[in-house]
Amino acid sequence: MTQTTQYIWQQPSWPEFRWDNAALLKLIGDCRFQQGSLLTQMKDLGFDVRQQARVEVLIEEALKTSEIEGEHLDPKAVRSSVAQRLVLPTAGMVSTKNQQADGVVQILLDATHNFKQALTSERLFGWHSALFPTGYSGMHKIKVASWRDDHNGPMKVVSGPVGREKIHYQAPPAERLANEMNRFLCWWEESRKEMDGLLRASMGHLWFVVLHPFEDGNGRIARALTEMGSAQDENLSTRYYSLSSQIMAEREGYYRILERTNKGQGDITDWMKWFLECMSRAILRSNKLLANVMLKSRFWKHFAQTNVKERQSKVLNRLLDAGPGGFEGGLTNRKYAGMTHVSRATAQRELSDLVQKGVLRPNPGGGRSTSYDLCWDEFSG
Repeated sequence: MTQTTQYIWQQPSWPEFRWDNAALLKLIGDCRFQQGSLLTQMKDLGFDVRQQARVEVLIEEALKTSEIEGEHLDPKAVRSSVAQRLVLPTAGMVSTKNQQADGVVQILLDATHNFKQALTSERLFGWHSALFPTGYSGMHKIKVASWRDDHNGPMKVVSGPVGREKIHYQAPPAERLANEMNRFLCWWEESRKEMDGLLRASMGHLWFVVLHPFEDGNGRIARALTEMGSAQDENLSTRYYSLSSQIMAEREGYYRILERTNKGQGDITDWMKWFLECMSRAILRSNKLLANVMLKSRFWKHFAQTNVKERQSKVLNRLLDAGPGGFEGGLTNRKYAGMTHVSRATAQRELSDLVQKGVLRPNPGGGRSTSYDLCWDEFSG
């Protein structure tokens, strides 16, 4: 008689996870060094720059944790939601209301700003409700703000076309969830004083994914828990790096190591290795984002005495976000008019005004299709 595939939650020792501390020590040390370097760097910057970095990281986290699941949020809607939630100036920003974007931002802010508060089932239900405010996931009605009930059969993670699906994982049956989640939530609270924070964030992420307690949204909530665990570890509500951004860049490896661990016998060393290495890369990746924030800060400091209209400021920020050479095709009269909703004649006057003030320069070529770019050399040195 052949034995069916056993998942980690079916092991007799469940949920007694095991790992090799010796194999993880160097990786923990690398993460701690990078965390310290990043936080030191941020402390040396002014409040405004730190605030802008915080905003950009939050936007990146919201976009990428959704993209991992195949959901592409509108970046403008996410930026608008972040600005409203953090009570930031919205001058030049398109006011875009989007329930999905707002829900993800709400969850991430609650997980990090309120990291000292206890994690309870009611809090998780609130997060789930924020993710699915209409009670639907796409076109399908789902059970919101409560544990799944498996009314459509066991919870399975599958891929492939209908009729030829490949089962990657099957979660514990719904009747076990109340006890399983109670055990998980007790561990989450008790382990704060007993376990290295990085390993705890790693283990919490995996454990939640193993349980898959909701009908949908489990991955996003697991990554929000990781944000919460990291905030608790650093005792800091502000995040300066996006783990989801790095996970998105390594999505195939992420799903591969989760599947392998979920089919294992309780040794999660390889998962913890992958998690710590991914976090190190996430912190290093943040340097590019922070460099862009500092570039924008230098720009506005350099042109602080230059009088620009609100709509000109909006366009300039778009160019700054794109970075040197990153605004495809350059800024043209037509693009400026489209972004600011003015006539082509007004667009040309305002572009010429910015050139005269030394903010913009025409790109080589000229003619009827003249394009413009920022005078990067003036402030990026």
